[in-house]
Amino acid sequence: MELDKVNALFEAAGGMFVAMNVLRLHRDKKVRGVSIVAVSFFTVWGAFNLAYYPALDQRWSALGASSVALMNMVWLGQMVYYIQKEKKHEVNI
Repeated sequence: MELDKVNALFEAAGGMFVAMNVLRLHRDKKVRGVSIVAVSFFTVWGAFNLAYYPALDQRWSALGASSVALMNMVWLGQMVYYIQKEKKHEVNI
């Protein structure tokens, strides 16, 4: 198995693990114990990989990286939404 395909499997697995965070936050509806700065960094890195892997002619890695990038974007969006919702609730108390 060539390295591009091995890396693609790691990227795809990473996307599934981030999806677990997405599901957990959807259930909890509160952001606790996770830095939005860290998630933002990995979201930007994931988006960069969508350009970087094709430039290296690593199409399988780009495909796997798309799952990480997408899941991080969803997770970051959820975090922003639930943080703002909690701040709005605190103001109304």
